[in-house]
Amino acid sequence: MSKTDKVVYYDQTEASYCAMFINDLGNRETMTDGTNFAQQYLIHKGLKMFGDRGKAASMKELDQLDKRKCFEPIRVKDLSARERAKAQEALMFLCEKRDNTVKGRMVFNGKPTRQWLSKEDSASPTVSTEGLFITATIDAYEERDVLTADVPNAFIQTDVPPPKPGEDRITMKITGVLVDMLLELNPELYKDFVVYENGQKVLYVVVLKAIYGMLVASLLFYKKFRVDLEGVDFVFNDYDPCVANRMIRGKQQTVRFHVDDVMSSHVDPKVNDEFDKWLNKMYGGYGKVKCVRGKVHDYLGMILDFSETGIVIIDMRRFIRDMITGFPMVLGDKDVAETPAGDNLLKAGTGPLLDKEKREVFHSTTAKGLFVSKRGRPDILPTTSVLCTRVREPRESDWEKLVRLMKYLNNTKEDVVRLGVDDISFSHWFVDLSFAVHPDFKSHIGAVMPQGRGTTISISRKQKLNTRSSTVSEVVGVDDASVVHQDNQSAILLETNGRRSAGQRSRASNVRYFSVVYCNTDDMYGDYMTKPVQGEKFRKFKEFIMGRKPI
Repeated sequence: MSKTDKVVYYDQTEASYCAMFINDLGNRETMTDGTNFAQQYLIHKGLKMFGDRGKAASMKELDQLDKRKCFEPIRVKDLSARERAKAQEALMFLCEKRDNTVKGRMVFNGKPTRQWLSKEDSASPTVSTEGLFITATIDAYEERDVLTADVPNAFIQTDVPPPKPGEDRITMKITGVLVDMLLELNPELYKDFVVYENGQKVLYVVVLKAIYGMLVASLLFYKKFRVDLEGVDFVFNDYDPCVANRMIRGKQQTVRFHVDDVMSSHVDPKVNDEFDKWLNKMYGGYGKVKCVRGKVHDYLGMILDFSETGIVIIDMRRFIRDMITGFPMVLGDKDVAETPAGDNLLKAGTGPLLDKEKREVFHSTTAKGLFVSKRGRPDILPTTSVLCTRVREPRESDWEKLVRLMKYLNNTKEDVVRLGVDDISFSHWFVDLSFAVHPDFKSHIGAVMPQGRGTTISISRKQKLNTRSSTVSEVVGVDDASVVHQDNQSAILLETNGRRSAGQRSRASNVRYFSVVYCNTDDMYGDYMTKPVQGEKFRKFKEFIMGRKPI
């Protein structure tokens, strides 16, 4: 960080919501070179930084919340003691975007509500990366027309359900300058509800719409969007709750979504034309639903490119360049590595523990590496999965391993993944294992699932169990690669014990249940995910994993 950079310190709660705001705006305001705007400010510091522009942005945000009846004022005497105690403070963040306009975002401080909200009551499902890749590969195979869309103000279009008997209302406490702004916008509504606490103006409100920052906001929108899709005959996938299909004009339409980011596909472009109109009819009341058509889509931090017939390219080059430029060590043209890791990758860390600053860089860079390795760069997944096991107490040798990974990315920053499918009705798993290679003598599983070109799913992780032999570890590895849930005990015994539980009539069972095929080690692509392979084997396996050559 240069000496001219501005540094603002927040407490833990403020920092959490600042990070959420940065991420949300960053998804929409990323520069073409991968860099994001620099700084977010809470209201008081933001007003000092931006002056009248900051006030105007705050007023605009409050005005839309007021006009859309996202909350209503309530007198203190009408609150129960528990509702008043649970009232969370409203936070206003300000940010200057790349076009020099200032954006305001009011946030409900939902972090303390974790104390009384279960995960089931607050966690919203999102489309899995595997589900997205499998369906996108089918889109390419069937040469479908693809549409991506961003639903504006999705949360505040979603009603908060009324509390059940005995439950508390969701309450929020607006304070200080934000109260003054609301009084300026709508004095008749709010003036009689303002009180003073510790010499500061306070306005208590009951939340009526899902406001950004509420733990339940995403889940509420998910439930609304799901009901709306089911209302037009979409059927949701049993394995991924954010993938839905319907048959229209004799062909399948697929929709997948990550909160308010939607992707639709159908072989007939007119079906997406109609879906565009439907989205705007249902969700365009607070701003047009922006739909993108064509062969190239910026979706969930990835560029999905369908320009090549039968192929979808997963392009994260912008993200990689951002990782390289953000790394504290300057990486020039000669700072390169041929492979992401050396033979010592799995060995225990040595040398002194990293200092706080270096440890934080190690942690954040490893997290970024894991993110990209599960999407557009599976070739670095074995390395990032091992580095993830060292983030608590990284040592100097672990730092050197991270530097080597960054040098490899610097050398391969233009690499992309190409996914294609030969037969959508059949999939292969390549599963392999390195036995007892971790410092605690646990094994490392590697597995890949290709459908023709590239690996739709890649797994590289430390096994949770210690085993006595490589054979047992390989059996555990197969279980790690595929999990089957059944309610038939006889069937489970058949799959677990093989022919010992099958009896004499097992020929059909052999055909139906057991399709494990021996693969020569030189062609075992899962081996790439178990260890840092080198040389010709690395180049051969990478060509397959990145989809440069078909299986």
